[in-house]
Amino acid sequence: MSERIQKVNELIKRELGAILMHEIEVPENSLITIAYVKTSKDLMETKVFMSIFPIEYAPKVLAQIKKRIGYLQKLLNRRLVMRRVPKINFVLDITEDEAAQVEKVLRRG
Repeated sequence: MSERIQKVNELIKRELGAILMHEIEVPENSLITIAYVKTSKDLMETKVFMSIFPIEYAPKVLAQIKKRIGYLQKLLNRRLVMRRVPKINFVLDITEDEAAQVEKVLRRG
């Protein structure tokens, strides 16, 4: 991955984190984190991998985010000074949940 793409990923991660903190209401006692961001080489699209805890809230929170994706994109476009701001797409990152399940199985066996 090029250094430029890495910088764009970090910039998008930081700015979207700040936007989500102020714009998305999450259920009480839950947490949303941006695990990582993956931008295409042509800077046309960005996948934002999110972790939502507890996992039971994930469908509701992800649906709320996707419902407001146009507004979130507009806010991101205003914050970033780039010729082309990639189109964002949110994806649920379940690696943490899968790792916890594997660990639970290993403890039992």
